[in-house]
Amino acid sequence: MPSLHPSQVDFDETWLRIKNTLKSLITLSVVARTEWNERFSDVYSICVSNEDGLDETLYKATKTFFEDHARDVFNDLNASGGNLLNDYHESWNQYKNGSLYINTLYRYLNRQYSSQNRNDFVEHIQVSLPDVQIMEIGQVALETWKAKVIKHLQENLVSALLNEVKRDRKGDRPSETVVHGVISSFIDVHNYDTKNLLKLYQSIFEEQLLAETADYYSNESRQLLESCDCSQYMQKVDVRLAEENLRVRRFFHPSTYDKVIKVAQLKLVQDHQNLLTSEFRHMIKDKLLTDLLRMYKLLKPLPKAFDAMLVEFQDYVAETGLDRVKSLHNENETGQFVTVLLDVHKEYSSMIETTFNNDQSFYGSRDKACTKIINHRFDPKRPCRAPEWLAKYCDSLLKKSTKNLPDGEIEDRLTNVITIFKYLDDKDIFQKFYSKLLAKRLIHGMSISMDAEEGMITKLKLSCGYEYTNKLHRMFTDMAISTDLNSQFSKFLDSSDTQLGINFSLLVLQSGAWPLGQAVAATVVLPTELCKSVQMFETFYNNLHSGRKLNWLQHLSNGEIKLTYLKKQYIVTCTTYQMAVLLLFNENDSLSYEEISAIGQLDEKELKRTLQSVVDVKLLNKQVEDSEIADTTFILNKEFSNKRTKFKITAAVQKETPQEVEQTHSAVDEDRKMYTQAAIVRIMKSRKSLKHNILIQEVIDQSRAKFSPTTQMIKKCIEALIEKNYIERLKGTRDEYSYVA
Repeated sequence: MPSLHPSQVDFDETWLRIKNTLKSLITLSVVARTEWNERFSDVYSICVSNEDGLDETLYKATKTFFEDHARDVFNDLNASGGNLLNDYHESWNQYKNGSLYINTLYRYLNRQYSSQNRNDFVEHIQVSLPDVQIMEIGQVALETWKAKVIKHLQENLVSALLNEVKRDRKGDRPSETVVHGVISSFIDVHNYDTKNLLKLYQSIFEEQLLAETADYYSNESRQLLESCDCSQYMQKVDVRLAEENLRVRRFFHPSTYDKVIKVAQLKLVQDHQNLLTSEFRHMIKDKLLTDLLRMYKLLKPLPKAFDAMLVEFQDYVAETGLDRVKSLHNENETGQFVTVLLDVHKEYSSMIETTFNNDQSFYGSRDKACTKIINHRFDPKRPCRAPEWLAKYCDSLLKKSTKNLPDGEIEDRLTNVITIFKYLDDKDIFQKFYSKLLAKRLIHGMSISMDAEEGMITKLKLSCGYEYTNKLHRMFTDMAISTDLNSQFSKFLDSSDTQLGINFSLLVLQSGAWPLGQAVAATVVLPTELCKSVQMFETFYNNLHSGRKLNWLQHLSNGEIKLTYLKKQYIVTCTTYQMAVLLLFNENDSLSYEEISAIGQLDEKELKRTLQSVVDVKLLNKQVEDSEIADTTFILNKEFSNKRTKFKITAAVQKETPQEVEQTHSAVDEDRKMYTQAAIVRIMKSRKSLKHNILIQEVIDQSRAKFSPTTQMIKKCIEALIEKNYIERLKGTRDEYSYVA
């Protein structure tokens, strides 16, 4: 066994032995174990020799060996008339594996010479390690192959590779092992340079591959479009992309996969997106779900094309929905209006779920379309009718009638109402109409179920928050308190041994919670039969709550009277005004208009309406049939008859007039001004000073849950607050405000 101590070495003799072994290793010839061990010792001996510089001489001689061998390989490949890729692949595999063996044989030189010289050099020039690279023998071999073989053959190699890729795209099957192996050689020669591993691969091959791919699929798309319709084109493109997806995984480096697919998608899909999206509406209309799914998969990876698809979907849904509701302009069709909106919502939600893979982007487009449909103004001069119609639809579900649905179905429909409600911009208008209709249902006992009423309010609260439903909750609280008050009033009458002579009950309502209007309603002189009840309740209530004032809302009151002067008895439900008129005929069989007006002291408009309703039901007859209401005498009809023994003269709940609708919208406008001013003050109080545009945006953000304020309205509110000294313009600026503490 050779000594491990430093000794004299005959370099030429030792190198000759090493070189012969290197020739065997680089050609993958058989090397005996004893020969391998001896060459390992020879390398070690040179590295530890007493003579300086032998390790460097060995390093340079080995580098020259690689250069000579690589040059011979190049000459053989260049002169060969065979298949360049096959020959190159075979030579490269031999060289790569042989150089690995040689690198192992030179392990000690790598550690002794390469590392030591690198460290000495770094210390001498005082630079950081990454700036200096003394290559190991294995790296020398790879760098030599790159410089002596690849550099001179790269044009022919890349051309041959691209030709093989094109053959594969046309249906031929070149050798996957050869093509992949040759391409991998461009990466493997940089195995020691991890920072630039793909530099050669990308510069000499990938760039040309992507350019060739673009040309190929650009031509391919033109040829397909000449012979196919849109549906057929998408089918073929789907197949081409699937094939390309497999191809890139068979041949190329993973970093290239997405790049090649993206180029193919660009040329096959995005360059023709207008053609594809122009067919999109037709496919939706004809329910061509397979084509829609294929288009979705093709366009989804391409942001521009996919955005165009979303816009087409949104526009189609909006136009379809508007077409379906454009004829629904009156409140008799409120139910149909809601049904149409729900049908549109369900139809396209189902399409998104089944065809567009529950893609949230499509749900966003659906929501924008539904918002556009629901908030569309059929008459630009009038507010959007959807909030009013939706509130009236709720009223039709929750009000007692002969057409009421089972409880379970009512619950389902109210849930559907919330689906529509969420798209309303003017939620405050809905709130105003809903509260007015709810008040009428509660006051006149027309609610189908208190559980259903409270359930709907809970749904609204979950959607918009407690503040939105605060007044609605207070209305229910008043109903409960009124029940207790009636019970206490009965006990009060019993304790004072008072008999009213009639059944009497009432509701005590907070003026701030109930939308009963600020205008003074017409009043009538109450019949003596009612006066005692009213006086006793006022006495009771004033004893219970000192300082509170009761305002009697006669226009909302009603009662029942019994007709005993006919062949059979009838019970008639009527308003307080109608009752006051009819009870006058207890003492008289006929009265003139002037006499009724003088006794009842009801204003002329309401008196005419009341008398007309009683005449229409034939309880009273006009002395002169064709005369005007104000010019005749009214006679009690003692021949009156009706199929029902209990009936109403007119509906207790009067239909809302256009004027009342207009008043509701006006009230909403006033509420909006106050809400906007309050929002401005809140924002300015917390921020102290703000630019004009930022203030407007923050007000819009705060108001969005209830309504969408216009910039013009916000500007007017700002001016109003400046006049009231809540805020002021900062001196020297025109678009910045500060809070006045």
